[in-house]
Amino acid sequence: MAGKKKHDAADGISIVCRNKKAVHEYHIFDTLECGIVLTGTEVKSLRAGHASIEEAYGKLENGEVWLIGSDIPEYEMGNRLNHKPKRQRKLLLHKREIGKFAAKAGERGFTLVPMRLYFKGSLAKVELAVARGKKQFDKREDKKASEAKKDISRAMKRRR
Repeated sequence: MAGKKKHDAADGISIVCRNKKAVHEYHIFDTLECGIVLTGTEVKSLRAGHASIEEAYGKLENGEVWLIGSDIPEYEMGNRLNHKPKRQRKLLLHKREIGKFAAKAGERGFTLVPMRLYFKGSLAKVELAVARGKKQFDKREDKKASEAKKDISRAMKRRR
C-alpha cells in the first residue's frame, strides 16, 4: 500500500500495511498488539506509507520478541544516517504477554505472523498472530466456501 493510508477514526488507527497473504496461508489462532522499536527515519518512511510485512515473521529469542524480514525502505530525504531496510526490529511486550504467547508459539507447527502495521495515535504498532500453516486442501476448501458465499449474495441481489 505504498503512498496510501486507511484511517479508522473510531480508534485513531491509520494502517500502513497489511499482510494479505497471512489469512490465506495460515490458520490464525490468537492476535496481540505489540509496540515496535524504530529509528527516526523508519518512522518517517512509515508515515509516508512505505512498508512491507508480507515475508516477515516473529522470533522469540532470549525472552524478547523480534520482527524479522520486514521491509521499511530508506527515507527519501534521509542522509547518511538512514536506517537499513531489512534489519531486525524489537517488539515491545510485557513479560507475561511474552510468556503466554511464547507457550503457544513454541508448540510444533506454530509460528508468529505479523498481520498489519499501523499507527495508533502517534505510536507505531504491529498486530502479531499465533498461526499454523494451512495445507493445500484447506486452501481449496476456503476458496470453495468464499465462492459459494459470493454466489449466494449475487442470487440474493438478483431476487431483490
